[in-house]
Amino acid sequence: MEEHKEKKFNDFGLAEKSESDGYRAVNKDGSFNITKTNVPFFERLNFFHNLVTMSWFHFFVSILIGYFIVNFLFAGIYMWIGVENLTGTYGITNLEQFTETFFFSAQTITTLGYGRVAPIGLAANIVAAIESMLGLLTFALATGLLYGRFSKSRTKIKYSDIGVIAPYLNGNGFMIRVVNPQNNELLEVNADLSVSFRKEGSQHREFHNLKLERNKVFFFPSVWTIVHPIDEMSPLYKMTEKEFEERNVEFIVMLKAFDESSSQTLYSRSSYRAEEIVWGAKFTYLGQHKDGKLHIDVSGLNTYDQRDLQ
Repeated sequence: MEEHKEKKFNDFGLAEKSESDGYRAVNKDGSFNITKTNVPFFERLNFFHNLVTMSWFHFFVSILIGYFIVNFLFAGIYMWIGVENLTGTYGITNLEQFTETFFFSAQTITTLGYGRVAPIGLAANIVAAIESMLGLLTFALATGLLYGRFSKSRTKIKYSDIGVIAPYLNGNGFMIRVVNPQNNELLEVNADLSVSFRKEGSQHREFHNLKLERNKVFFFPSVWTIVHPIDEMSPLYKMTEKEFEERNVEFIVMLKAFDESSSQTLYSRSSYRAEEIVWGAKFTYLGQHKDGKLHIDVSGLNTYDQRDLQ
């Protein structure tokens, strides 16, 4: 029973089998290194997620392309109905007629209606009415997406590029450093550190939650060094640097914090593999008191001194 509970607790939802020594479950930027294949196209579609998470450049390009496609479509419909159903389009070339219908479509879908070109006849008025309604709905949706992107909490917490195995108390400890480079205040920051490594003589991996020196800080204006004591209770106890590499050790760290400026909960994560861990090192202090303030040199997040392990 106890074994079943422990296995359930240590189920991280990540791949338990690794046939490649280069496998990494979580990338440095926090994204999962897992790709799903053979998923039907329509099941993979998630317009809202894509439009909210894509870059600002791609977002505006997508909106612009959609705007032009819709107006080209309705311009074609007006041309198909006949330009004689639109005022102010007589005696001009076909190209000019298409240009006029395109801009009339743009004015209709945005409900501007400058008035020089207007629909006459039942067919043209029906199309214009449908387009104006479509414009109201579409721009309401675009406004919601724009607000969703602005209101979405984003954290730019910086992690040290390396982790270190350093002397700690009467033994050693695994340490990483994190800092918030922005001025927004993060409160009640919780850290969760776990480790996975390949079982001896197997391609399967085991996962463990690691005990931390402290797993929570109430304020986060400075640098936080997250420390896991490697004692007799640690799954890393007596593991050597060579074993770290052979068993493809990967540390996964996740932070949870409350953003005071947006009143939202933020999540951030990263990972460290065996080759990104420096043995016999300890992070150097980044603070400097000057002008009555503590100055933190964020550029020195990865600086360390060599130390003798215990």
